[in-house]
Amino acid sequence: MAGAIEESIDIDAPPERLYDMVSDLSRMGEWSPENLGGKWLGGASGPAEGARFKARNRNGWRRWSTKVRIVTANPPKEVAWESSAFGLKVALWRYRFEPNGKGGTTVTESTEDQRGGFMNTVAPIATGVKDRPDANRHNMRATLEQLKKAAEG
Repeated sequence: MAGAIEESIDIDAPPERLYDMVSDLSRMGEWSPENLGGKWLGGASGPAEGARFKARNRNGWRRWSTKVRIVTANPPKEVAWESSAFGLKVALWRYRFEPNGKGGTTVTESTEDQRGGFMNTVAPIATGVKDRPDANRHNMRATLEQLKKAAEG
């Protein structure tokens, strides 16, 4: 995948529990340094293929939102969503949950940048993030570490 970034971590918790934690997108702000959570839209109350969500994000004093559509909801193995802004694609995000053979789970978070020319021009100004791949990798590592602390704590 062009522009794809992937990070993994082993967590001492079952895949079902981790899937439930991550797929409740309203909780993502508990772990992510950039995402603040958000709310389900259109009567959706959780992850199902086609469900929509409005995510809130921040970087320093900057704040922005994205619209999310769940593209994969396969408990307890995988959840994925596409994010967009102004009706234009931003990224595909995916979490996979695999038993690690040690009583825990390997959680893999990945993202694929889907921004086109306009979004590549506007996004750094709106978000203050000049190197999106580097910021995503840093934020993904931090998110997975916080998820691990929450799940094992």
